[in-house]
Amino acid sequence: MRKGFIFLLFIISFVQLNAQRYSYSQIVLSDSAQISLLTNTPWDGAVYALFGHTAIRINDPENNIDMVFNYGIFNMSKDNFIFLFVKGETDYMVAVIDFHYYVEEYEERGVGVIEQVYNLTRKEKQEIFDALVINSLPENRVYRYNYFYDNCSTRPRDIIEKYINGKIEYTPTNKRQTYRDLVHECVDIQPWTKFGIDLVIGADADKIITDRQKDFLPHYLMNAYAGAIIKSDSTERRLLLESRSILQGISPAYIEFNEPLYMGIALLVFTIALSLLVYIKKWYTLGKTYDTLLFLVAGAGGCIIFFLMFFSEHPCTNPNWNIIWLNPLQLLVALLFFVKPLTKCLSYYHFINFVALLLFLLAWCLIPQQLEIAFIPYILSICLRSGMNVLQQKTKKKADYSLPKAAR
Repeated sequence: MRKGFIFLLFIISFVQLNAQRYSYSQIVLSDSAQISLLTNTPWDGAVYALFGHTAIRINDPENNIDMVFNYGIFNMSKDNFIFLFVKGETDYMVAVIDFHYYVEEYEERGVGVIEQVYNLTRKEKQEIFDALVINSLPENRVYRYNYFYDNCSTRPRDIIEKYINGKIEYTPTNKRQTYRDLVHECVDIQPWTKFGIDLVIGADADKIITDRQKDFLPHYLMNAYAGAIIKSDSTERRLLLESRSILQGISPAYIEFNEPLYMGIALLVFTIALSLLVYIKKWYTLGKTYDTLLFLVAGAGGCIIFFLMFFSEHPCTNPNWNIIWLNPLQLLVALLFFVKPLTKCLSYYHFINFVALLLFLLAWCLIPQQLEIAFIPYILSICLRSGMNVLQQKTKKKADYSLPKAAR
């Protein structure tokens, strides 16, 4: 009940403040006005919230202004939202929200909020404020979201940089890191989320990135601001006046049990047992039924990876070496297991697939992409079934040749 009430207040605030945007464009900020960066701690209630969030606060008591410019608003009810999200064509927008309701919403979730107040001149404050108001107008507020390159964290950083008189020297991380390293920091608490992300991001996610590229994560931008200075001509000043905690967050629950790995091991044990049963008892129909299910799932996963590699605008999805063990061809093959005239062709496929997966596993450490250890039992399961199909076909052929010609 309380959560719904807060959400209603949030919507009312959104409507009221957005209706006042045009009047805000006429406001001259006072000397006491402050502009600050708000950084939210991770929340495990939604996958996207595991990465934290960033927004800009404008607080001017003399003008009765205390608002938040939030670049992380999206509409999940929009037509074809999921399809557009997968394609990487998701449009986000900046919205103006009353600071009071912004804090109440995150307090309800148990999310922490840290505020960093910028050390700005009056001219810089006014220019930043004017730019934010213009950004939030209906004709300007929508932008094409890109997780790594253009998101709710990079947008505030770029606006502040643009209107500051001087160059910001950020606090370095002094770490060699990749996009995958940073993503893992956020999703390690949810093994299945980590497993899924590692499936769809490819080799480019394992290249060393610069400190500036790390700012796509809110807490990295926050840390970059701590100790940062603004240099202009022969003078320099601190970027921040102060940092303070507005809300104390509740740490997300950490799942220590690596479900993807143990589920994979369970699948592999089951596959081994079933393969032995099918081979010894010659229950080939049971084997084909299991193969159909296994390869259908693998093929569906391969279709997603293939689509992301060649038809998506998402960064770091191509090349992706997971396409070797999860490929769209498996979906087609799964539908043909019970077609007898194609038995010989399927045998060739299984041989090629078996060899390819075996080489993939043997070259595991040489592949220029960080691969999840939890993938191994799933790969072995598919490899084993292809190997058993080849063995069964050879056994059948040998049995046929041992029969008299009249009985063949």
